[in-house]
Amino acid sequence: MTNLLKRRTFLQGLGTTMALPLLDIMQPHERLASAAVAAKPPVRTAFIFFPNGVIVPSWTPESTGAGYQLPRTLKPLENLKSDINVISGLAQINARALGDGAGDHARCASVYLTGAHPTKTSGADIKAGVSVDQVAAQQVGHQTRLPSLELGLVRGRNAGQCDSGYSCAYSSNISWRTPSTPTAKEIVPKLAFERLFGGGAEKEKQRALHLKDRQSILDLVKQDADRLKKQLGRNDKRKIDEYFSSVREIEQRIERSTHQEKIKPPEMKLPDGIPSELQEHIRLMYDLMVLAFQTDTTRIATFMVGNAGSNRTYPMVGVNSGHHELSHHRNDDKKMADIQKIDEYLTSQFGYFLNRLKSTPEGNSNLLDNSMICYGSAISDGNRHSHHDLPIILAGKGGGTIKTGFHHEVKKETPLSNLFVSMLDRTGASVTSFGDSTGRLTVIDS
Repeated sequence: MTNLLKRRTFLQGLGTTMALPLLDIMQPHERLASAAVAAKPPVRTAFIFFPNGVIVPSWTPESTGAGYQLPRTLKPLENLKSDINVISGLAQINARALGDGAGDHARCASVYLTGAHPTKTSGADIKAGVSVDQVAAQQVGHQTRLPSLELGLVRGRNAGQCDSGYSCAYSSNISWRTPSTPTAKEIVPKLAFERLFGGGAEKEKQRALHLKDRQSILDLVKQDADRLKKQLGRNDKRKIDEYFSSVREIEQRIERSTHQEKIKPPEMKLPDGIPSELQEHIRLMYDLMVLAFQTDTTRIATFMVGNAGSNRTYPMVGVNSGHHELSHHRNDDKKMADIQKIDEYLTSQFGYFLNRLKSTPEGNSNLLDNSMICYGSAISDGNRHSHHDLPIILAGKGGGTIKTGFHHEVKKETPLSNLFVSMLDRTGASVTSFGDSTGRLTVIDS
């Protein structure tokens, strides 16, 4: 009779620790009853932020319920319609001025996951609120090697003024460990990869040797992996091989991107280790979140697709003007069309992430079914700086606790924090309220 492996089994070697995906051998079974009793997979939670709002008519479905049609901006999610909920009517009231004047973009980012109005300052006395991801991390993060994972595409600053008297810390962060301490995000794929798989207690000398020799993490744990495979059945061996192939493919893409950086003309002056192609950068970060969830290295993640007020251009979809600049479109048809192209492009990349989760089996379901992924912003109309009718998608079934495939239109001014309370329930965190919540968002309940 094959011995069961513990769910938190790691491969080890040369100072490196590598988590494993959920295998059949890790799931308890009762042979006498001749029926497998699958271990219930954990629920993973991710919060993804995009800047500058959307073109609302192209985002919002015309009808509600299960029979709604996806509007133009959400069309890239057509094959995922049964796995998502579009939620209209939510608001982040504390992103409004409330007497503090301009600075909607800074407030948008800092309020998105905190539900707390930030102190208007460009000095060191910043104050927002503890974000929903960190509430979860503080309560259940001890169950995984990393309590949480914070990713982004642009570093940003935590000092100086970035938006109308607001500190850059507000524009650059959505994750806040304490009201005065933002949680730094990682923007370099290789460094994020090493954070996940390099071993938290690894000595710096061993780390330097690893980087110098450019060894694959798979080579470092090969001996332990070979021993493990002798215990596995055919299905588990296939899972391990697929997982190792995915890890190595990401390593190779990071290596290629790093090499491409080094051969670029000096005038490009791109940060070391960041892919030159935006799509490659976004997808690497999404892939890393998939691996983080697949291996149960962490169950909580945040990802900033752009800092608040980002003025990035999107030439890959024919948009050469800055995103933030275009968001002040004054109802100009051409500018609105360009914004819609950006919205749709970012939605398509989000769809890539969801499809990766859905195509990753876990137990009797898949990673997407066992996740809750909130995608959105705390600005709806970037031209008007509106903080109501927010563009919010909740993807995944939360381990079977969320009914999906709907467009929900909730009562106007319902706090986004109500959704977060319902999500915290499903992570196992014990809360009665969060931010400016007034209750739970029961429309998503299965």
